[in-house]
Amino acid sequence: MAKRFRGESRHKVDSKGRVSIPASFRRVLEASDPNWESGKFPELVIVYGDHRRAYLECYTMQAIEEVDEKIDRLPRGAVERKMLQTLFQGQSLPTSVDETGRLVLPAKLRAKIGLEDEAFFIAAGDTFQIWRPETFEAVELARTEAWLDELPDDVDPLIFLDGVGGE
Repeated sequence: MAKRFRGESRHKVDSKGRVSIPASFRRVLEASDPNWESGKFPELVIVYGDHRRAYLECYTMQAIEEVDEKIDRLPRGAVERKMLQTLFQGQSLPTSVDETGRLVLPAKLRAKIGLEDEAFFIAAGDTFQIWRPETFEAVELARTEAWLDELPDDVDPLIFLDGVGGE
């Protein structure tokens, strides 16, 4: 089973904060949760982070474990360790997918990103993000388009992968 999220989609958010997760995203959550088995609900961690973050980032259990392991390797008492613990462990919400394939987003998280009646999901490798659709278009899509516009017309972005990982 693939352990990378792919794609993007929009989903309605009801008055209780319930939103359906794209089916393909649920399969990745299942495959990346070591405790998941058929008939159970996959777990994930929603990181809402600091004031600069205009989206919710949803980590698979394997992905958040990797982050936690890296934080644990920092020296105890180090400012960086304390800050990362706050951002990824303190400002996060462990949760699970419900029996109907939905997430329940608490009012605090919805308010933080201005989420109302519709959510925009976009894949980001071993995480996915939940945005207010208008914010995604104004911020992230605009940033991507600006980056692409700075490239010469004959440059394929795949060129940036050349030499990655010593290849």
